[in-house]
Amino acid sequence: MLVLSRKKGQSIVIGDSIEITVVDVQGDMVRIGINAPREITVHRQEVFQQIKAENQQALQQSQGLEIKLRQLTELSKNIDKKDKA
Repeated sequence: MLVLSRKKGQSIVIGDSIEITVVDVQGDMVRIGINAPREITVHRQEVFQQIKAENQQALQQSQGLEIKLRQLTELSKNIDKKDKA
């Protein structure tokens, strides 16, 4: 991890298109401003972790539904075979 010291109003630049500026410092709280292209998502770490967990849960649910759908499809095929026999 790179650790930098900045004062209020000073910035750091990441790549060619992301600028992070120290907007305010009050006690142990630091407010930062982030200037980044729209295609770059920016989240607080705790929000990012929540999004990640929700995405993982949705993926697991969709995989479970996909398995059930395949089972129903096979069951339907077996019923069709019995009906034709």
